[in-house]
Amino acid sequence: MRSVDVLVLGAGITGISAALHLQGRGWNALVVDAQGPGEVSSRGNTGILERTGFLPLDVPSGAGEVLSSVLGRGPAMRIEARTLPALLKFLRLARQHTASPSVGRLARALAPLQSSAIGEHLAIARAASAFRFFRRTGWLKIYRSERGLASCEVERHFARIIGVPYEDCGAHDIARLEPDLVVHGAAGVFWPESQSVSSPGGVTKAYARFFRERGGEIASGDPSSLEPAWSGWQVRTARGMVAANHVVLALGADTLPLLARFGLSMPLAELCNRHRHFRAVSGVGLSRPVSDVDGGFLLTPMERGVRLVADRQLAPAGRPGDEEAGSPGFERAVERARALMPLGASVEDVPVVGRRVLTPDGLPAIGQVPGAAGLWLQLGSGSAGFALAPAMGRMLAELMSGDPVFVDPVPFAPARLLVG
Repeated sequence: MRSVDVLVLGAGITGISAALHLQGRGWNALVVDAQGPGEVSSRGNTGILERTGFLPLDVPSGAGEVLSSVLGRGPAMRIEARTLPALLKFLRLARQHTASPSVGRLARALAPLQSSAIGEHLAIARAASAFRFFRRTGWLKIYRSERGLASCEVERHFARIIGVPYEDCGAHDIARLEPDLVVHGAAGVFWPESQSVSSPGGVTKAYARFFRERGGEIASGDPSSLEPAWSGWQVRTARGMVAANHVVLALGADTLPLLARFGLSMPLAELCNRHRHFRAVSGVGLSRPVSDVDGGFLLTPMERGVRLVADRQLAPAGRPGDEEAGSPGFERAVERARALMPLGASVEDVPVVGRRVLTPDGLPAIGQVPGAAGLWLQLGSGSAGFALAPAMGRMLAELMSGDPVFVDPVPFAPARLLVG
């Protein structure tokens, strides 16, 4: 049986980023996944590198919001009634963390990770010849109601505390930024330090190529075959079993069955959304990501066309609801998006589903699993996973290497979530 220093299970942006940082510190890392790099959640996201007054939580809190989500009213995150009982524990814990002063503590814990995220991405992108994907365009959020604009005040509050610039926009300012949008007097907030990419999947694949060019290996294998071995851990790949003293679980919700083998569980949920690309209309352009908050959708320019991301659904982790079914909510978002700007024909026959793991406090779990020597976690960054992955990978590599950690690791410790 061959052996390496560390097995990284998961070839998405999270796993590849961790492998690159470990490789840079001298670890012989083998990435194992059943699919190729960037083939699942890493390609199905907004591609935004967020630099905002970052809020760790964006889930329904309170009975009224939960009921609206179940009934599908407005742009709120959708919850299927049949999955609500399985989500109650997560929602109860999440509500506790949305209360002040908890949300302030969590926002301040996440701020240094977010503030380093763009720099960590760009450092890898330059070395991996992936810089062409990145755009310094900022992020525009549009609000069509006073209630919607008021909902942004908490985010702006923490932006002022953390020191992140933003610009309040009237209809004239929105027209200056995006002349082809039809906003009818809407207000907005522009986050100039946010960046975006033209292909999240392309970025992940470029990072994976860079990992290989530096001597790393990405193997086809079955992460669920992980089991303890005399030398630590072992997993089955297409070329046989491979052992290592350390394992990084970067599998999203698929991490839960592995933890269950050791009698551990986490109160997690999944955020599912859909995206579809639309061809450009002659003479109509979009320069940056634009969120229509009251409309419940986001538009962003991508290599394949204008990407529409909508129909957010909260589901129990590992049970992503009706992701394979049709989505009337997504079709309604298409109608609203066409009212905001002209869109051409759709590129895909059906929307692409993306899945991301949420923790009840909104902070990712980064660190060692208590009582399982050599077993490390990196998951739970929700919709910010693409943005935060390189910074999370650096933090994990520093923890594993015994180096000084550039952010306080305590708020991110997996022990806070594990239930034995």
